[in-house]
Amino acid sequence: MTTDEITDLLTEAYISEHETIMNYQTNAIVLDGVHAEEVKTSLEEDVQEELDHARMLGERLKQLDESPPGSAAFEASQHSLQPPEDTTDVQSVIDGVLEAEDNAIELYRSLHEAAAEANDPVTEDVAVTILADEEAHHTEFRGFKKQFPQD
Repeated sequence: MTTDEITDLLTEAYISEHETIMNYQTNAIVLDGVHAEEVKTSLEEDVQEELDHARMLGERLKQLDESPPGSAAFEASQHSLQPPEDTTDVQSVIDGVLEAEDNAIELYRSLHEAAAEANDPVTEDVAVTILADEEAHHTEFRGFKKQFPQD
């Protein structure tokens, strides 16, 4: 049985994925410098994966007889992931990605827990699938943080 908590979490995650897509794409475009290329490539690859996540979440909402939200429901929250004024400040983007991934991991763990409590194995599966991807992104960017020069 699905609960309002599950549909609320699915909706929150759907919106968050779209915000992440926008921020990853923008940072992949604006970053400059020799140290930026690997991060830009990773962000560009992650855009498609985040879009796939949003599609999964939207489809799950539809299966639950809910409608995924449009842009009017959007309220920006990823302030640390905004493109830096200094387009060579790769470290600030890495830090922003790590914060966004931390938030996503927490959200998908909450979704998994709520789905388990509601005996909703399909939503549990969606949460676990996306959670695995988010943890992989976090690991990759934690590695970038270790290897990139600190100012």
